[in-house]
Amino acid sequence: MTEQLRLMAVHAHPDDESSKGAATMAKYVSEGVDVLVATCTGGERGSILNPKLQGDPYIEEHIHEVRKKEMDEAREILGVKQAWLGFVDSGLPEGDPLPALPEGCFAVQDVDVAAGALVRLIREFRPQVITTYDENGGYPHPDHIMTHKISMAAFDAAGDPEKYPEAGPAWQPQKIYYNQGFNRPRTEALHKGLLERGLDSPYGEWLERWKTMGRERTLTTYVPCGDFFEIRDKALIAHATQIDPDGGWFRVPLEFQREVWPTEEYELAKSLVDTSLPEDDLFAGIRDN
Repeated sequence: MTEQLRLMAVHAHPDDESSKGAATMAKYVSEGVDVLVATCTGGERGSILNPKLQGDPYIEEHIHEVRKKEMDEAREILGVKQAWLGFVDSGLPEGDPLPALPEGCFAVQDVDVAAGALVRLIREFRPQVITTYDENGGYPHPDHIMTHKISMAAFDAAGDPEKYPEAGPAWQPQKIYYNQGFNRPRTEALHKGLLERGLDSPYGEWLERWKTMGRERTLTTYVPCGDFFEIRDKALIAHATQIDPDGGWFRVPLEFQREVWPTEEYELAKSLVDTSLPEDDLFAGIRDN
């Protein structure tokens, strides 16, 4: 059955696939599952977040091409396929009041029109399972929120032959999940474990911020993938403009992470098959059918 299993991960920008669910994807690739990353934008308006590369005039002028090459390297590391939906990065608006979003960017597209590009890709690839972001985008970047909107619209429309007839024969995915890898239980467990071992924890500020946030997300699915954390980190480091290899992402030893919290977490948003919660497999309820 595994040769027939297909997973699509829908992400807003190049690098999101390596920071959200990357170990899960690498695990499924190792099992023979066909995995496709759908990247909505090219990350054209992304900042250079790695201080070692800030001020490089070539990167600043050619950020789109640079990020495309980074995506190619990360894709090879993860062993996944990857497709661009072709939308333009909206950037992260800052200030008070917030400025208007750039004309023509991803976040200002009509949802029904933009969802058509994803419907076409779903019908071509025919995934049983899709992962995406929740209604808050995981964090409130306009492109992440838009990614949620088109993912949910496309999940419903892809199986309806009367919708987007130009996008190919209908195909209905069976399950769609929200990435929830940055969650309070995981963060609390890692924070507590580090302090108990007399080690510094980078998670104290995160936990303080959580006190002011809204409701907790519901974690339904815990995918065991600790053996693939190293691949995850290598893929993330491949996005050199976005991540400092000496920065906070990599302060917690991998062996400690595997011991304390060896899973990546998801929230089941919709399922057209029967499954029992909690799950340890995104294909639960599908493998036997």
